[in-house]
Amino acid sequence: MLQDLNILIVDDHPMTVNGYVNVLSEEKFENHNLIFTKALNCEEAYNLISDSASQGNPFDIAYLDLSLPPYPEKNIFSGFDLGVLIKKLIPDCIIIILTMHSEATLVDRLIKEINPKGILCKSDIDIDEFLNAFKIIFENNDTYLSNKIVKSLKDKVFDNYNLDNYDKQILMRLSEGILTKNIPNYVPLSLSAIEKRKARMKNMLLQGKGGDDYELIEAIKKMGVL
Repeated sequence: MLQDLNILIVDDHPMTVNGYVNVLSEEKFENHNLIFTKALNCEEAYNLISDSASQGNPFDIAYLDLSLPPYPEKNIFSGFDLGVLIKKLIPDCIIIILTMHSEATLVDRLIKEINPKGILCKSDIDIDEFLNAFKIIFENNDTYLSNKIVKSLKDKVFDNYNLDNYDKQILMRLSEGILTKNIPNYVPLSLSAIEKRKARMKNMLLQGKGGDDYELIEAIKKMGVL
């Protein structure tokens, strides 16, 4: 017997909403029957979310565009506010954010306040990528961030630690297994300058505990930068 999967899609462009529905409808998801509900603005979405929670038929997945016509009467001004509402009323609902923006401050706020399972930058994705993201999130129970979102997070880490392009190049070469003594062949700096930069990065990223090149690279990888 097929299990119903209730999917809410909120976007102020009807053709976009229908496009998402068509892409997902053409795929077969084992043991699941996909049921779609559409909303074109914050007011429609607010009412649908509230009814879904109160009537005991909660949404399983919600796709939320961030830029939407607001619903001032309920202090809902964007898809972000809808995401916060869903977290409150339907905590088990999988939230996937759709946005044209990838600024680090926005992405950081989304993760901290909504913690969506996916953030898709619209300029990043095509039909195949949209479907792939759904499979990764729903079937693999994993998080999906599109390329511009990932880059934004990486850049934020480098900015937080005041790392510049030379530092990035040094870390990249170390991650490729290139010995420090050979890095001047790839980065236009002297060996002593490279050593000083490495020491500074180890002090910051390893919190003054010292460590070798492997530990430095592992620390960077855990931050999602490499």
